[in-house]
Amino acid sequence: MKLTRRTLTKALASASLTGLLPAAAFAQNKIVLGFAQVGAESEWRTANTESIKSSAAAAGIDLKFSDAQQKQENQIKAIRSYIAQKVDVIAFSPVVETGWDTVLLEAKAAKIPVVLTDRSVNSKDTSLYVTFMGSDFIEEGRKAGKWLVEKMKDNKGPINIVELQGTVGSAPAIDRKKGFEEIIKADPKFKITRSQTGDFTRAKGKEVMEAFLKADKNINVLFAHNDDMAIGAIQAIEEAGLKPAKDIIIISIDAVKGAFEAMIAGKLNVSVECSPLLGPQLMSAVKDIKAGKSLPKRIVTEEGIFPMEVAAKEFPSRKY
Repeated sequence: MKLTRRTLTKALASASLTGLLPAAAFAQNKIVLGFAQVGAESEWRTANTESIKSSAAAAGIDLKFSDAQQKQENQIKAIRSYIAQKVDVIAFSPVVETGWDTVLLEAKAAKIPVVLTDRSVNSKDTSLYVTFMGSDFIEEGRKAGKWLVEKMKDNKGPINIVELQGTVGSAPAIDRKKGFEEIIKADPKFKITRSQTGDFTRAKGKEVMEAFLKADKNINVLFAHNDDMAIGAIQAIEEAGLKPAKDIIIISIDAVKGAFEAMIAGKLNVSVECSPLLGPQLMSAVKDIKAGKSLPKRIVTEEGIFPMEVAAKEFPSRKY
């Protein structure tokens, strides 16, 4: 009988089950994935991590996971560790867009394929990664802008907007701002009067919004790059004696459960969806890469937009 990889794998599995070989010997044939996560900065990221961990377990993939605590140097260390361990595939969600070429060249030299999830890198050498899967952040910004333009179509203005940006240098912060501005610039009544990073966290979102409110009494709209910052800002708005979603229109991105709860409570006007449930898609891609299949360079997640009017109806079906 011809000894193929498939027959050998079956034989090893059978031997481990009958006690002829230890189970560890068969486990060595599992695909090993090294994943370097951004951190745990938001409700979205927590759901993303859970999706990756549970999907790896369901797919029978050996997952080596690291949390970078929102520091690029920690992600680079983790990737170098995965290279040293000779994992089969490396995947990561880059903290920021730039500064990855050196470590990705090291992965390429080691012949370890790399998958980008959720966020991309800014590199001229696209051969450094197999595919980038995740949301279209520019389109998310456009959706937020289009909703605002429609909402304020009968308002003569001026409409003063404050912006809570995500982590400086990160793909979602850069692209969401770009998409939003692309839409509102068509009408001069829309003006972004203040823009500052809230680092995608609830605490920082509250802190920056407090500063905005002290400095400016004419805020009409808040555009937050994620729900956690928006929820923090809502606390600041209420503490300042104002009514969120009424005195100040609030637009955010992610569509996590916390945002739906805020919309149901009448405190958030709209949230643009950005799905964190990338685990099944990632595990499928990892298996395809190991099987020698080609993948598209860009895999876009399909997403919607949820104004407060539909929040109560949609909430029971939300998975994150």
